[in-house]
Amino acid sequence: MHEWQYRKTVLVLCTLALFVTVFGRLALSPVVPDIATEFHTSNTLIGGALTGMWFTYALTQFPSGILADRFGDRRLILASVGGTGLSALLIVIAPTFGVFVLGVVVLGAVAGLHYSVATALITRIYDGIGTAIGIHNSGAPLAGLLAPVVVSGIAVRFGWRPAVAVGTLVALPITALIAAGIRSSEPRQPDEPMRDQVDRDKIVEMLTRPTVVFTGIIAIIVEFSWQGLASFLPAFFVQYHGYSQTLAGTLFAAYFVVQGVLQTGVGVVADRLGRDLAIVSCMVFSIAGIGLLLRGSNIEEIALGIGLLGLGMSWGAAVFPRFMDRIDEGERGFGFGLFRTVYMVVAATGSVALGFLADQYGWVVSFGFLVVLLVLVCGLLAVNSLFSLDY
Repeated sequence: MHEWQYRKTVLVLCTLALFVTVFGRLALSPVVPDIATEFHTSNTLIGGALTGMWFTYALTQFPSGILADRFGDRRLILASVGGTGLSALLIVIAPTFGVFVLGVVVLGAVAGLHYSVATALITRIYDGIGTAIGIHNSGAPLAGLLAPVVVSGIAVRFGWRPAVAVGTLVALPITALIAAGIRSSEPRQPDEPMRDQVDRDKIVEMLTRPTVVFTGIIAIIVEFSWQGLASFLPAFFVQYHGYSQTLAGTLFAAYFVVQGVLQTGVGVVADRLGRDLAIVSCMVFSIAGIGLLLRGSNIEEIALGIGLLGLGMSWGAAVFPRFMDRIDEGERGFGFGLFRTVYMVVAATGSVALGFLADQYGWVVSFGFLVVLLVLVCGLLAVNSLFSLDY
C-alpha cells in the first residue's frame, strides 16, 4: 500500500513538473503581438526565437536520460523545474531582443531536462503505461488552461513582462514540493563516464531500426504541428479573426482544457483499441478542427473547432506508447530520450515555418499546410495497415 501511494505521488509531482515547464514556454504565446511591438520584430523573427527554444528543448531530451543515469532522476527533475523559473526571469528583464532570444533558448534547454526522465521513471513504476503517460501529459494542457488566461489578463493591465514573470512564481512552490515528495534514489550508472554511455553503434542501430524510423516520422509531423499551433494560435485569433487579446487567450486556454480533459481518454483508447487507431482518430479530429477555425464565422463554430483541435492534439498518449512498444525495456531511458531529441530537433522548425507562411501568404496557407501534414500521417498508417508492414 505504501509503495502504491508513493507511485501516485511520483505521478502527481511529475505531472506538476511538466505543468511548470510547459507554463513557462506557453506564457510567451499570448504576448507575441506585444513582444513584436516592443522589439519591432515580425512573426517570422519571433517564430525563429521560439524555434530556438524548441530546438534546445529537443537537444536536451537525449542527454537528460544519460544525466539521470549518472546523477539520479530527482536531481534532473528539480534542475528542470527550478531552471524554468530562473530562465523566465531572464526573459522578463531582457533589455534587447537579442537577450530575449537568449532567455528563450535557455528556457527551452532547462525545460527539456524533464520529460524524458519523468516518462522513463513513470514507465518503470507503472504497468498501464498508456494511461499513466496520458495522466502525466495532462500537465501540459493544464498549463495551457491557466497560462493564456493569466498571462493575457496581466499583460492587458501591466504589460507582457510582469505577465511572463508569473512563470517564475509558479515554479518556486512546485520545486519545493518535488524536493520534498520524490525520494533521492541511487543513480543507475554513477561511475560510468557519460562519454562511454554514448555508444555510436547503439545510436545508429536504434535510429535506423525501421519501426523507430516509421514512428519517428509520425512524431516529427505531429510535433511540428503542435509546436506551430502552440506558438501562434493566439496570434491567429487576433490577426485573422480580429479578436481581442483577452478573447484570444481564453480560446487558447480552451484548446488546452480539451487536451487536459481528453488526454487520458486517448491513452485509454490507445491501450484498449490500438495505438494506430487512436493516432488516426486524433489526426481526423485535428483536420476537422483546423477547417472550422479557418471558415468559422461565429463563436460557436470557433468553439467547436477548438474542441476538435484540442482532442486531436492529444496524440502524445498514443504516439509515445507506440514507440515504447517497439523497444526493449532496458532501452527505454536511453532510447526515449534519443527518440525525443531526434524528432523534436526536426519538428522545432514548426514555429518559424508557421510564422513565415503567415507573414508571406496568410493564415489560410499557413494552417492549410498543417492539414496536408496531418493527412500524410493518416496515409502512412493506412499503408502500414493495408500492406501489413508491421512498422
